[in-house]
Amino acid sequence: MDALASLPRPAEGRGAAALAEVLARAILSGHWQPGDLFPRELDLCQHFEASRNRVRNALGELSAAGLIERTAGRGTVVRDIVDWHLLDPQMSGWMASLDAPHPQLVEAVFAFRLAAEPYIGELAALNASGDDLARIERAFGGMQETADAASQRLAHAEHDVAFHDAIYRASHNLVWRQMGLLLRPSIVALIQRSQRHAGSSADGHTDDAADGHARGLGDSLERHRQLLEAIRLRQPEQARRATELLLERTARDLDKTLPASGITTPAPRRV
Repeated sequence: MDALASLPRPAEGRGAAALAEVLARAILSGHWQPGDLFPRELDLCQHFEASRNRVRNALGELSAAGLIERTAGRGTVVRDIVDWHLLDPQMSGWMASLDAPHPQLVEAVFAFRLAAEPYIGELAALNASGDDLARIERAFGGMQETADAASQRLAHAEHDVAFHDAIYRASHNLVWRQMGLLLRPSIVALIQRSQRHAGSSADGHTDDAADGHARGLGDSLERHRQLLEAIRLRQPEQARRATELLLERTARDLDKTLPASGITTPAPRRV
């Protein structure tokens, strides 16, 4: 029961779905770790003042999303993160506005971006339309407008995500486009986490938080601008390199090592 004490009560009127959301977000934020025993049905019923049927339906949703495994005689355990159905639209909804996602989840999303986005940047440079460029430019303008104040970090992150979303869209590849949409909440969380680390300078020295924030975002903005220019000028090789440099900055903010990419070069889209 102690593990349940800090969890919020689900919204009224949504039945099992609301309860499933509370429990799913707790798992996704690391409240329970993979392999941990999950609370018993009876404990969940008592804590949330919910019927047995409501609790079972909520657990069924978690099980369908790959978050938990229910085994007769063993109870319910949290599954390994590799078994989580991250591309499930319901999972994407649960991850929306998640303040502190599980560190392994952040790493998995970063690995996805590292593998995919240099290639997607090339595709965008080859295939972007005028409307695509306008979307990327608007998002970059929003990033510039919100970069000066730490109080606007959330707004800045939204513009940052819109920038990358517009590039996914500019690839004119249906699969990449859908992948970007489904992973949007977790990419938001990744960007927010990297922003929290962006207050330190390149040499690791920290000064005033506001100055450090502006300095870190200034470097990030320049890397975004270089990617925008490469796409605008239809320079696929430069777009790939600009994307790699942008992700290098993200890796630095997350204190991660950037491995080599093995993505092949795309061919132009036939019109």
